[in-house]
Amino acid sequence: MNTLTDSAVVADPTPLPPPETPWQRLRREFFADKLAVMGLVLLLLAVGVAVFAPWISPQNPYDIGKLDIFDSKLPPGSKDAAGTMTYWLGTDSQARDLLSAIFYGLRTSLMVGGISVAAALVIGSIVGLAAAYFGGWVDALLMRIVDIQLSFPSILVALILLAILGKGVDKVILALVIVQWAYFARAARGAALVERAKEYVEAAQCMALGSTRILLRHMLPNCLPPLIVIATIDLAHAIALESTLSFLGVGVPVTEPSLGMLIANGFEFMLSGHYWISFFPGIALALAIVGINLVGDHLRDILNPHNAH
Repeated sequence: MNTLTDSAVVADPTPLPPPETPWQRLRREFFADKLAVMGLVLLLLAVGVAVFAPWISPQNPYDIGKLDIFDSKLPPGSKDAAGTMTYWLGTDSQARDLLSAIFYGLRTSLMVGGISVAAALVIGSIVGLAAAYFGGWVDALLMRIVDIQLSFPSILVALILLAILGKGVDKVILALVIVQWAYFARAARGAALVERAKEYVEAAQCMALGSTRILLRHMLPNCLPPLIVIATIDLAHAIALESTLSFLGVGVPVTEPSLGMLIANGFEFMLSGHYWISFFPGIALALAIVGINLVGDHLRDILNPHNAH
């Protein structure tokens, strides 16, 4: 007769898998979506082209000494006057190779958009965290400033600022930061209000930690996920806004053209049959914005706490 006792029960030797970390879940869910992966490929391709533009471009489109005016407005697939170079996307009115100009223009657009979004993220996060943490009149004052900022159309504010500041890459970046920081401030305040009510903040205050340390080392990391999503989506908005400003003639200077300025340069030739001068830069701009939006939209779905499982 066999007698089973507690000591006779043998534990299952198979070890349990380690729990999935948030980053592992993010990676798994992100790469499970084909549209998100396609957006990431487009984004990485745009960034790679922008970074390596001086090395992969067939021509330096802004070296006037290497341009031949007889090569202006050549259709796609044409060769230069010497027959040594093929303009795969044609040339513009200044005889620049459009493929090379797009590479350099994409570099300027991504640089302006990336720097402005990063600066707006830093400023807006600090303002939103301070408003939520201190509350009272500080919160009321900062949020009224945010409300005033958000009540005006971004393009209108940017146009007024650039009319005052003038042309220049640095001035465009400053204008974009001013029109974007309020979005991050509102989002940071909402996330910080949730964190402010948690016990770890009260514990940090009881330990007499400084306000700056509590805000930046404890609350900010827990508020970052929604801010990262907003930054990703806002990057596409910043690039589109910069292109619009350049198209209107108040953005970056001619010496540092972006995709918006390349589109504007060919706009006057659209009705004369030289469609490619604006068409191909427009396609490049659209693909970059679509890639960023696909990545941002899927990140928003993954990091949404209501969709967590």
